[in-house]
Amino acid sequence: MSKMSDDLLIESYLEAKKLKLSPEFLELLETEIARRCLSINVSY
Repeated sequence: MSKMSDDLLIESYLEAKKLKLSPEFLELLETEIARRCLSINVSY
């Protein structure tokens, strides 16, 4: 996952949540987001 850009990581996380993918996968993405000290801005 370290080769993913920050933008792609966040886009992937948001799409995974929307599709209700496995909690384990979401946790992997959340862990990487936290490791990079990124924040997720959701606009509606």
